[in-house]
Amino acid sequence: MKGTITAFRGTRRVKKGNQCIIQAEKVAKKEEAEKLVGKIVTWKTPSKKEPKEIKGKITAVHGGNGAVRVLFEKGMPGQSLGTEVKIE
Repeated sequence: MKGTITAFRGTRRVKKGNQCIIQAEKVAKKEEAEKLVGKIVTWKTPSKKEPKEIKGKITAVHGGNGAVRVLFEKGMPGQSLGTEVKIE
C-alpha cells in the first residue's frame, strides 16, 4: 500500500522532525485507518548515488479522514513532504 507524507507533527512554532502525518491511499475513514496501526512505513531518499531508506511505525490515527501518525527512527528532511511512502 502507498501513502503520501502530508505534514510534520507539531505546533505552530515547534515541529517534531521524526513524526509525520501520512494519508494512505484508499483510506477515507477513521475505522479503516485504525487497521493500519502497528504497520511499518518506508521512505526512500531521492538520491541516485546512494538511495537510503528511513523506516517508521504507524502509532495512531490522526483525525477522522483516515490520516495516520508515523514515528520515524530519525528526523525526516523537508524534501520528504508530499512524497510517497510504502506501507507494509
